[in-house]
Amino acid sequence: MALNSLKDVYIDQLQDLYSANRQSIEATRKLAGKARDPELKDALERGVEGIQRGIDTLKPIIEGHDAKPTGEFCKGMEGIVKEVEAHVLNADFGEDAVRDAMIITQYQRMTHYGIAGYGCVAAFAKRLGLDGEAAKLNECLDNTYEGDRRMTDIAVGDVNKQAA
Repeated sequence: MALNSLKDVYIDQLQDLYSANRQSIEATRKLAGKARDPELKDALERGVEGIQRGIDTLKPIIEGHDAKPTGEFCKGMEGIVKEVEAHVLNADFGEDAVRDAMIITQYQRMTHYGIAGYGCVAAFAKRLGLDGEAAKLNECLDNTYEGDRRMTDIAVGDVNKQAA
């Protein structure tokens, strides 16, 4: 698809974000399976639910523009997921708390990608006068920020202390 207008960019980035979410939900499930700290495990499980809500929000928005949600493959998230595999899923750890600290690191990298994506598409929707879509995307953005803040709280509250 040629990107000739802001709407074209908007749809392209919605599709990219949809792909990113589909990739990150699987990685987050795997991270939750590796987490040992109960609060972290719970936060990751809630993260899976939040990512699914994002997917469920994006799909009808994209389809409403006569586009396929799967029209784009996010190579950026593919790289981040490879980092999850290398630094958590396929890595050896002497202590569970050290693994948990690395899980938080990798999850927050995925989250920050989502924050950037939702922030951009929400701004595009607003500029295009798609206020209903902008509101839904801003809600996803707020939820993603909240997930990121919760991970920071878990890290500084107990996990990093135990890992040290």
